[in-house]
Amino acid sequence: MSLLIEKTEDFVFDLFKSHLDQTFLYHNLTHTERVLRSLREIIEHSNISDESAEILQLAALLHDTGYTKAREGHEEEGVKIATAFLKKQNAKQDTIDAVNKCILATKFEDKPETELEKIMRDADASHFGKPYFNEASEFLRKELEIQGIKTYSTAEWIDENIKVLTKKHEFYTDYALKNWQKQKEANLKKLIKQKKKIKEQLQKEQLKAKYKAQYKNESPERGIQTFYRVALRNHIKLSDIADTKANILLSVNAIIISLVLSNLFSKLDNPSNAYLIIPTAIFTTSSVISMILSIIATRPNVTRGQFTKEDVENKNVNLTFFGNFHKMKLDEFEWAVSELVKDKDYVYSSLTKDLYFLGKVLDRKYRILRITYSFFMIGIIVSVLAFAISFKIMI
Repeated sequence: MSLLIEKTEDFVFDLFKSHLDQTFLYHNLTHTERVLRSLREIIEHSNISDESAEILQLAALLHDTGYTKAREGHEEEGVKIATAFLKKQNAKQDTIDAVNKCILATKFEDKPETELEKIMRDADASHFGKPYFNEASEFLRKELEIQGIKTYSTAEWIDENIKVLTKKHEFYTDYALKNWQKQKEANLKKLIKQKKKIKEQLQKEQLKAKYKAQYKNESPERGIQTFYRVALRNHIKLSDIADTKANILLSVNAIIISLVLSNLFSKLDNPSNAYLIIPTAIFTTSSVISMILSIIATRPNVTRGQFTKEDVENKNVNLTFFGNFHKMKLDEFEWAVSELVKDKDYVYSSLTKDLYFLGKVLDRKYRILRITYSFFMIGIIVSVLAFAISFKIMI
């Protein structure tokens, strides 16, 4: 390796380290090193002079230095940087001119003419025929996205790569055609397979969405299930509210009776307190009756908890309510459930029965609770009036 090439490597390393933007994920020192390795691979298997080999290596090292100045027209900027650097190193003008021509030959839209330009072009695009093609391609895609040039979806990027590999790129040197073309074709094959897979997946998703929308529009199943779910949930909430109200009445009346027993009953032995007997009796009686009604409202009904095979076969048993099967054996219940789920109409019939009988239970609870609250309210009012009248008579 010549001293000039060593100095150029150090120069490019320092230049990229200090002046290349971090958003260049592809066009950076890694890419330059890969191009240099590919170039040396071609040189090793080609019959070119040492002078030409040096020109090519200098061009490979300097060809992307223009990115430190601008993205558009970076080749021309690279030529300026290369010229200034090589002149500083006292390189021959012929060498400088040859290096600059090789740098400009990396323009993708131009076709290389000389042998050196063809070698340079193949080295610069060698990743198309390398196993690391996918990695390099993704770095380029991300670079374009980060720099705000263009954002590609996965499918769009695959299409773009297929277009480049089939229509825009070609290898020019014999070595590249013999050694890299096969890997390029393998990379292309993989891209086509990925495109096909994405297309099939998209078609499957579109078909799935189509049938899902069609099923949703044509079938009432979803609406029916929502109806049962909402109705049953509302009934259960109302039942919980009724039980809470009954518990409140039980607690309040238990406290009232405790206070009456501890404070009033002990004073009724005294003849002077005889006027308190009737109000206290009314007060205590209304509380006791309210408690009894609250207990009745929340008291569960005990069912037989059994069914026969005939009941299941005739669809006369509701398996959604535990009271109809709590005394059955597990295998009998599993059989009954398996029979139930086989028939959609039987399932809906069971849910309808469950909803109906929940409604009946709620009706009973709320009727008794209404009577209980009314009796409790009237008992409180009458008791207070009775106490007031008794105190007035005594006075």
